[in-house]
Parts: sequence; C-alpha cells; structure tokens
Amino acid sequence: MGDWRLVRFGEVASIKHGWPFKSKLCSLEQTGRPIVVNTGNYRYDGGFRFDETVTREYIGEFPSEYITEPGDILLIMTCQTPGGEILGVPGRIPNDGRIYLHNQRLGKVVIKSKKELDSGYIYWVCFFSKTEFIYYVFNQHLVATATGTKILHTAPSRIEGFRFWLPSFFEQRAIAQLLNALQGKIELNRQTNETLEALARAIFKDWFVDFGPTRAKVEGQESYLATELWELFPDALDDEDKPVGWEISEIGKEVKALGGGTPSTKQPTFWDAGEHNWATPKDLSKLSSPVLLRTDRQISDAGIENISSGLLPVGTVLLSSRAPIGYLAIAEAPTAVNQGFIAMVCDKRLTNLFVFFWCEQHLDYIKGIAGGTTFAEISKKVFRPIPVVVPSSKSIQAFDEIVRPLYNKIVSNTKENEMLAQTRDLLLPKLMSGEIRLKDVEHIVGEVV
Repeated sequence: MGDWRLVRFGEVASIKHGWPFKSKLCSLEQTGRPIVVNTGNYRYDGGFRFDETVTREYIGEFPSEYITEPGDILLIMTCQTPGGEILGVPGRIPNDGRIYLHNQRLGKVVIKSKKELDSGYIYWVCFFSKTEFIYYVFNQHLVATATGTKILHTAPSRIEGFRFWLPSFFEQRAIAQLLNALQGKIELNRQTNETLEALARAIFKDWFVDFGPTRAKVEGQESYLATELWELFPDALDDEDKPVGWEISEIGKEVKALGGGTPSTKQPTFWDAGEHNWATPKDLSKLSSPVLLRTDRQISDAGIENISSGLLPVGTVLLSSRAPIGYLAIAEAPTAVNQGFIAMVCDKRLTNLFVFFWCEQHLDYIKGIAGGTTFAEISKKVFRPIPVVVPSSKSIQAFDEIVRPLYNKIVSNTKENEMLAQTRDLLLPKLMSGEIRLKDVEHIVGEVV
C-alpha cells in the first residue's frame, strides 16, 4: 500500500462540541436569521436536507465561535434510537448564503493540518456507517463505545479513537473527488425529483383543492391554462363551494383501503428465502422520493398467505397509519405491508397519483381525527369515510396525463440513484483500504456519472 498508514482519527483531526442553544429562543419563522443545525436536518444515509425538514432560527445571543463555515463537517453525536444507527452520520455545511450554528448534539471536525488531511476524504471516512472496511465500521465503533441505553451518546474522545487508513494527500483528494462525482449525481437527481414533485403538487392543489380555474372563471379572470384544459373546469361553484357537477364521495368508496400484518417472525418458512417486498413504516421513512422500489425485509409466498391483504399490486399508494402517521409512497413493485399502513389500491375513478397528492394535501386532517393513547393511529374504519371531492373524469385524466411523465421521471431518477449508491457503496471501502486503486475504477465512474 506504499505510503498508506494506519492512523487514529485524533492524530489528524479533533472534534469540537457545539453550544447549548436554548430551545425557547429557537423560532420556526424563516426570516434569514442563523439556523441551529440539529439531528433532524440530516439524511440518515449522510448529508443535510434543510429544504425537507424543519429548520429553526435562533433569535438570541450566542458565541461567534459556533458559527460554521461552508464545507465544515458536523457529525451526529446523540441518537434517540437504541440501535444508534445515526451516530457519526456526517453532513457538510452548504455554501448558500445562510448562517448555520453548531449545537451541542453535534461534533465539528477540526482538521489539524490541511496539508496532511483532505476534508473530503475524512467526510467519506465517516460517511459509510454500514460498510465493512478496516478495523471498525465508523458507526459500529461509536455504538460499541457509546453511553446510554434508550438514548446513545458518543464523545469527542471516542470519535478520535477510531482508526482508518490514510494515503498520501494527493490520493486522498483524488478518492474524495471520485466519490463526490457519484454523490453529486445522486444529489442532482434528488433535487430534480423535488422540483418535479413540487410541480405536480402545485397543479393538484390549484385544480383540486383551491379550485383555481373555476374560481378564476367566476371572478372573470383570463385563462391561465391551455384552452383544452380550461374548458374542463366548470364555470361556477355550487352551494358547497366546489365546482358545479363535481361529486362529494368517501375515500373508502373510491379506493380499496386495506391493512396489512406481520406473520410470525418465529416461523422461518415465512421469511427465509423471501422474495417479495414486505414494507414497514421505517422503509418509507428513509425515502428521498415518494417511490418504494424495495424493502429492508422480504417475505415468502407462505408468509404472504398469512396477510389478509396479500401481495399488493404495483401502483398501490401506501400511507403509514401509526408510528408515525403520514409517510407516503407509491409501490413500484408488488409489496405486502405490515399493520402500520393503510394501503390504497386505486382501481376505480381516482388514479394513484390523484390519491397520493390528495392524501398529502389532507394529512393534517387525517392526523387530526386519529385516535390512540400510547401513539396516534388512524384506523381503516375512521379513514374510509373521509370526504373526497371527485372531479370530472376528464379533469382527472388530464391531471394524470400531465403529471404521469413527471412521476415516471422521478421513478427513473430514483432507480438511477439506487444504482449509483450501490456503485458508491461497493467502491468506497475498497478504495479507502487500498484494495483497489483509482486507476482501476475511474472508467466505472465515467460510465455511470
């Protein structure tokens, strides 16, 4: 391995604790004030997701040393799940003009010599919490040395005790650049998906929630849609403040609303050599787009026979109904579900894209009528009578024709990201242990990026 050497994290970098920002001085208002970075702002597979999560601005005074710089790496040091899955997950502060603050539950990587350690390389050292490479997986090292039971805590000294292989600075930078290229394509696809989903969401809200075209006609406004689309919308609102001729139905009459189950985990024939997706709400919690391609666990034909809803078809809309309520996705492979879902098979008047965005627009209402004592849960019995405005078949069809290509592109990007992530996951431990060298894999990256 030439000039590669085994080092402790603490030899080349230190970890700086953040500051205990007061929660009572954190505001949800978005006015451009400094943002307190917290664990909820992370993607659990690495990186930040400020646009997708709740951000809190700080309205009080604070020491200036806890202002981060673009490119700073912050690691999660506290995990509220017993498994500690997110301990050590890294994120890099974006260069977007905002000020981000370093709180006490996060550790900032402070490089001792920028001539010896490349910041991109150390980011990738931390990135793969689940990949087997030299000595310890970073996350496993932190979990094994953490304190606490229900809430796990790591400390700077434990992070600094982690060991990894360090090549020359030139090779560090080259490895980081190669992995960054893969990750950059993944991020670009994610951003594209977010834009496409936002566009589809805006169309649905305007047409079927705000009744924008009909209201515009009532107010004598000029058309803002193509003529053939404009003519699909009624010219007036009825006494129920919906477009004339559109029907009020119940969601349970317009879709098959089904539940799921969990066959005995003590019965190997239900799970061993399973070949079918079996979804839990956790599978949806990790999605960066509303597309479910595969699940963490698979189930056998025998297991499927023990779930009343069976194997649900492609296109089924999945809504988590407890712990928590509100995860949404469309199954892009036949999928069975556990008891934590309301699964909607859309084989009647409403398309699955209509139902997906309808659920999204009405989540607050759905959560509001949920029951439960230990945790909130919406039952099928309570869900099915929820009123839904059913537009004309032609307007539903028009919506589907416009939005379906956007959704198909989201599916395509999601599949590509899965392939890119698999390539990244395969290459990273081998590159960072010296098992393979850059010259051997640069062509692979060129093919997929």
